[in-house]
Amino acid sequence: MMVCWPYFDPEFDNLPERIYGPPCRVCIDNDSMEECTVIKVDSVNKQGILLEVVQVLTNINLTILKSYISSDAGWFMDVFHVTDEHGEKIRDQNVINYILQAIGTVREIENTVKAMAYRNDVFNNSDQLSEHTAIEMKGTDRPGLFSEISAALADLHCNIVEAHAWSHNARLACVAYISDQSTDTPIDDPHRLATIEGHLTTVLRATTTPTQSESEIASPQEVKTAEFGEGTNMTDVERRLHQLMLSAGDFHRPEFEAMTPPPSSRSDGDEEGRKMVVSIENCHEKWYSIVSIECKDRPRLMFDTVCTLTDMQYVIFHASISSRDGRSLQEYFIRHVDGYALSSDSEKEKVIKCLEAAIERRVCEGVRLELSAENRVGLLSDITRVLRENGLSVVRADVKTQGEKAVNAFYLKDILGNEVDTDVVESVKKEMDDVIDFEVKNDGGGSSSQQGGCLSSSPPQRSPGFFSLG
Repeated sequence: MMVCWPYFDPEFDNLPERIYGPPCRVCIDNDSMEECTVIKVDSVNKQGILLEVVQVLTNINLTILKSYISSDAGWFMDVFHVTDEHGEKIRDQNVINYILQAIGTVREIENTVKAMAYRNDVFNNSDQLSEHTAIEMKGTDRPGLFSEISAALADLHCNIVEAHAWSHNARLACVAYISDQSTDTPIDDPHRLATIEGHLTTVLRATTTPTQSESEIASPQEVKTAEFGEGTNMTDVERRLHQLMLSAGDFHRPEFEAMTPPPSSRSDGDEEGRKMVVSIENCHEKWYSIVSIECKDRPRLMFDTVCTLTDMQYVIFHASISSRDGRSLQEYFIRHVDGYALSSDSEKEKVIKCLEAAIERRVCEGVRLELSAENRVGLLSDITRVLRENGLSVVRADVKTQGEKAVNAFYLKDILGNEVDTDVVESVKKEMDDVIDFEVKNDGGGSSSQQGGCLSSSPPQRSPGFFSLG
């Protein structure tokens, strides 16, 4: 008996590359434009590739001034006009090499760790931790909650190596990286991890009240732990925080804001009081939904909007982003992953609310407190306890360990959501006599209804309102 098998040309898998070229081509042009660097990316298309490219650029604090995106016919073509954190062209060859390496490997999952290790080598990034246990938390926020979380981890003999927390619309999302207090190694005992999850869940559930709204009940308090080994990609923390806030339902406005204007008519912090406007209309001829966004421009704005659309399972086919007079204009042509445009008013309304929430999370308000001290176990718990005892509430936290130093940055308001009095800051300073460096910056100026939590995308600009204590 003769058995015949179908013949497959061994070169068939390489056919797209032979027709279109390599899976991803990156061109960095410093000659075409006088004031910015032009980055061109051509790649075989896939869901989420735009977000991956934008994430690479924002992770090294590049400002995207303008962008044009097209991804029809299975091919992704994008042009970015960018500057560095100082508003200059990209001249550093190490940065250029990293962009070429990182974007060039977004198509190859097996090379992701290699690309991020390359970033570590170039930028000496302390964010990359060799080993740790990650904890994700989300739930209803309340004054002093971050302090309670820090104290709970200290009581459980956990050393907080790094932590990031966002607060918005009475919701909290937190990602913390911890190790065992005595051995400084990851915590992998299932029973101990279950104890940590249970204790933190109890802390979060203490927020629940009899008058809790249906939207709050629909977003349960949640704590998850996971161990990550060496080489873990740490650059997606912000995207994970976006996902946690989205799943926690922070696009629902708290009941105490029910009497204020709807989100689309609120000021987004522009000096002239101009509003953030998000609208959606359908292009029936091409079966697209067109999402239009106008708001105050700021770093990482494109990342926030692209991240939200991607995580809500929408595909961006075309886009145009520009900045003019401190205002950002964004236009996205999208479809759901099932191939259809947004079909109902309720779906459009949810997308609008989620985009508004993603933009507002970045509005850094209140007093920015920067603390640098010799690192020790329980330091974060002690600092946040002092803040809580002085009537201060953390609306954003960015905690890192750099060698023997602990570098903490907090955005603070009082427990009623008002600006912090300087006398209170003086009182806090007196109680923190072990803090080496203590700096305060007043970042007020936005709407008090927009409590946003974000990680700084660039070093703070020192304004007349900036002063140093100690």
